[in-house]
Amino acid sequence: MLSHALLILAVVYIASVAVYFVTGAVLGWINTRHPERRIQPRRRGESRAREEIIASLRALAVSAALLSAGYFAQISGWTPQPVALSWWSFPVFFAIAIVILDGWFYLGHRILHWGPFYQYHALHHRSVAPCAWSNDSSTVVDTLIEHGFYLFIWFVLPVPAAVIFTLRFYDQVSGMIGHSGFEYFASPSARYPSPLICTTFHDLHHSQFRYNYGNMFSIWDRLLGTIHPDYDQIINRIESGASPGEATARQ
Repeated sequence: MLSHALLILAVVYIASVAVYFVTGAVLGWINTRHPERRIQPRRRGESRAREEIIASLRALAVSAALLSAGYFAQISGWTPQPVALSWWSFPVFFAIAIVILDGWFYLGHRILHWGPFYQYHALHHRSVAPCAWSNDSSTVVDTLIEHGFYLFIWFVLPVPAAVIFTLRFYDQVSGMIGHSGFEYFASPSARYPSPLICTTFHDLHHSQFRYNYGNMFSIWDRLLGTIHPDYDQIINRIESGASPGEATARQ
């Protein structure tokens, strides 16, 4: 049993690291060809890439352990019996899980900005101008809090395993895009009344610190009053033709 659990952990960790490096390399290739899309033109988050990659390799091990433990619990029969994977169960459970994940992340992120816990999150905020490699640059405690969802969810939902693995892949890639420091997705779909966000949303969290705690949606920030007051206007400026750097500089 232990050897089976360790095999699952090894596969999940190797896959996580592969996704991390492939996504980072692709984003780096795109961004070097579009310098005009940089959100903070006076800062170069890439200068901290080596430090952030090292921290990320540790944090990804923690994330992989949480995900692997949850999956191992399911196949061992310690969780609710999962619903059979089908044309309807995948999208329904994916929608439910992603909303729970975003609420979990928002709450955990707010806790990590609270005085006694901020010491565990400070490493991540050394990147005032984040880059793709910044996404997983976190401490063990930080990762346990924000990614604890990937252990918890198996015990509360009869979720097909494919849903959670797909969600983890999406979370990884979208998170790295959100930390990339380059804006390509500013549009009406990224501002009110849409619940979706773009890269500028999380970039403002790193540069301003006190706003935009959500991960994939702006819902929780809007409901709880932590949305950056100029976020929608910034997206409007980019839509009107301003570069991301110009739009954010005018806030």
